[in-house]
Amino acid sequence: MSRLLLLFSFCCLLGCAQEKVIEQPIKITDGRPSEVSVDINAIPDAVPQFEPWSPSVNPPTYTVLGKPYKVLATNKGYVKKGIASWYGTKFHQHKTATGEEYDMFAMTAAHKTLPIPSYVRVTHLDSQKSIVVRVNDRGPFHEHRIIDLSYAAAVKLGLEKSGTGFVEVVAVFPETNLNNTHAVSAQKIYIQIGAFGAKENALNLQQRFAELRITTSRVVRVKVAGGSVYKVQVGPVSSVEEADDITIKIKNIGVHKSHFISE
Repeated sequence: MSRLLLLFSFCCLLGCAQEKVIEQPIKITDGRPSEVSVDINAIPDAVPQFEPWSPSVNPPTYTVLGKPYKVLATNKGYVKKGIASWYGTKFHQHKTATGEEYDMFAMTAAHKTLPIPSYVRVTHLDSQKSIVVRVNDRGPFHEHRIIDLSYAAAVKLGLEKSGTGFVEVVAVFPETNLNNTHAVSAQKIYIQIGAFGAKENALNLQQRFAELRITTSRVVRVKVAGGSVYKVQVGPVSSVEEADDITIKIKNIGVHKSHFISE
């Protein structure tokens, strides 16, 4: 079953335990396989292909754990930086959003809003390692994660031990030249917590953030047509743990939406 159905079935089990018969217990914890009989580094990256987008797999919106998500109408031009995680044994051989079985040794991934299936190049911003995966599932539904990689993809990217890492995710297509070396020169990661047309508003938010006594911040002026935008950016952020701590604490000053940038 898919990850959404797994969660739903577990909730139903709690409500009608005497009527539901489970032949095999549901695994609650996730992790790496106890034995690996294949050379993961020899597994080829996914190869982009043109595949139809089924409306049943790509509804305009869907809701998980009370939070709505809007599926993008296209993957053209998709580029985003953020935190990647991975999933392994818990969902191995369960159905993905496409109806296919999840194979933790395949080069696949889960994404909350990209049309399914899509192909993306994921670059680890620290190591500069880069892979191509096929998005065939929904998730991760952790608030501060942008993509959930298969176990094999995480190993090839060097994230299997840390569990998470800063990445850039870029949509790729059959016509994309994947032989070109893809280097992301930016190494410093910031969290943008606001953007304003008035500099005073940006400075006010920066002051409120400073009172949290977490880390440094800056106001960056960007010229746009008709004026300027003042962006409040926190960092640079040195680790995923620090980023998680910041995104939790900024809610105390009314910031509930933020995103990662780099320079």
